[in-house]
Amino acid sequence: MPIRRLVLDVLKPIRGTSIVDLAEKISSIEGVDGVNISVTDMDVETMGLMIVIEGSNLNFEEIKKLLEEEGCAIHSIDEVASGNKIVEGRKEA
Repeated sequence: MPIRRLVLDVLKPIRGTSIVDLAEKISSIEGVDGVNISVTDMDVETMGLMIVIEGSNLNFEEIKKLLEEEGCAIHSIDEVASGNKIVEGRKEA
């Protein structure tokens, strides 16, 4: 089954590629339909990012390789959606 959504917690150096350029590079990968990058925290040398990627058939290894080439480290994979459609999680009241 194809991967359709990835939510990644990523650490990125402050210097280097901007999050705008990073989003463009991720979105150029085959199978990626959209990318959302949010800054979750920042210090002098690094920024924490929440990266949400959606598409028809995401290649995790290719995404991981691109992030590593940009000096990023994946802290965790917070969500994966796979199959013929994306199933939304249940909202807490």
